[in-house]
Amino acid sequence: MSRPIDVLVLGGGLDELVAAGRLARRGRRVVVLVPGQELGGACVTEEFAPGFRADTVRLDPGYVSPGLLRELSLDASRVSWADGGVTALARGDRERPLYLPPDPAAAAQAIRSRSSKDADRWTTIAERLARFANVLERIYLKPAPLPTSRAAGDVLDLVGHALRVRGLGRRDMIELVRLLPMPVADLVDEWLEDPLLQGTLAAAGLADLQQGPRSGGTAFVLLHRQVGRPAGTVRGVPVVRGGLGSLAVAAADAARRHGADVRMGAPVARILDGPDGAEGVVLMDGTELSAKTIVSGLGVRKTLLRLADAGRFDPDLLHAVRCIRHRGVRARVLLALGEAPRFRGVDEAGHRATLSVAPSVDYLERAYDAAKYGKCSGEPWLEAVIPTLRDPEAGFAPPGRHVLSVAVQYAPYALRGGWTGRAREDLGDSVVKILGELAPNLPGAVLHRHVLAPVDLERDHGLDEGHPLDGELGLDQVLFMRPVGGWARHRTPMRGLYLTGPGTHPGGGVAGMAGEHAARAILADRR
Repeated sequence: MSRPIDVLVLGGGLDELVAAGRLARRGRRVVVLVPGQELGGACVTEEFAPGFRADTVRLDPGYVSPGLLRELSLDASRVSWADGGVTALARGDRERPLYLPPDPAAAAQAIRSRSSKDADRWTTIAERLARFANVLERIYLKPAPLPTSRAAGDVLDLVGHALRVRGLGRRDMIELVRLLPMPVADLVDEWLEDPLLQGTLAAAGLADLQQGPRSGGTAFVLLHRQVGRPAGTVRGVPVVRGGLGSLAVAAADAARRHGADVRMGAPVARILDGPDGAEGVVLMDGTELSAKTIVSGLGVRKTLLRLADAGRFDPDLLHAVRCIRHRGVRARVLLALGEAPRFRGVDEAGHRATLSVAPSVDYLERAYDAAKYGKCSGEPWLEAVIPTLRDPEAGFAPPGRHVLSVAVQYAPYALRGGWTGRAREDLGDSVVKILGELAPNLPGAVLHRHVLAPVDLERDHGLDEGHPLDGELGLDQVLFMRPVGGWARHRTPMRGLYLTGPGTHPGGGVAGMAGEHAARAILADRR
């Protein structure tokens, strides 16, 4: 007879695969159940047109730590910041784009053509953001802090976090505490004077939020997105060789090397439980698998409200889970091109950077105004990359062809009138129109267009309300309140059932860390 299964891991995202590898390495018999035929969860690379591939859900993997790369047996060059700058595309014939390279001194020199005051401040701003982000990084590398715990380890962790904040010095300590709840619009208004630069920096505080730049707490999201980035790298995303999905493939290979069994096409219908806690799962085809430990990365709501027997949980917990804010607000437009787009005034390095259309804070606020009332903005914030230029050896397109991958915000999940075929086409038309004004050869180069609304991301990738982080990163949904207060350390009220994925601490943006924390919790409990 085969050895009994110790741990069932539900989902094929990076966090789930990292957890599976850690547990298998410690001698557990681990079986990973991947719902579909692709690995990666929200970090997936797929073919969207014959011969054309792209990262279909997320542009940015977040912080991929050197430790994770070693764990996955990947060379450090797999994640490169060489093209991690941002090109701020300005609308209007008289406005010139602004390319900010990842080096802060070089970026300051580029800014000088628009504002000498902003140029003089830029390195100070970049260094301050890096120091503040480092404080968050050190918090994220630990289990979620529990302010009410009296356990010695928790108290020591809290003291350590407090000392790191104090170590910033009096001025920066006060600035960090002041910054966290601020609207990002107020922050950039204090720091910068050029509207294009203000809009470009402010946009980093709005990713995957149905909020505008004048909403409280958006400065925290800006800081969260800086975690793990080299000092001075603001807004750009790293190049992951082979696409984001290659990280998940490497994680699956690492888990298999340690003895884990990764099963594709194994969607779960129900989690089984008994008097002593979790007992196993039932697959959609009726197959039953038994295990006393289950870790799910399929989403907090789906796991607790639909897969598990919700009647076993406290009503207050269920209410808190139902109230987790998702409000997916980003759509994706993937363009297969006959030639590379040529943006006016942008050089070769600028085309390899992250392309941003966020020309001012007011532009972002107007785009958000539409989403507030269930409408799709006709002039959205766009964030795009050309993977065929950033990673030309990865085979994202046939020779001589190119891919333009665009994230579109604001495109609300709960669109008034619904996401009809016409609504998708209108969104695709507005994206091509805006980018075509800046790259005149683009409209004629489009061979194929693939539009993914938030409802499509929910249907195809299992993302509640199309949110790639399984819940907004608001101040009330992070740290010891992620996913909900009282259950921030991956455990659930059902003995043996654990949660992982971006909906748990530390949230999306620190690749694989939620899986690491979940594995540690399981091992600690089994000891």
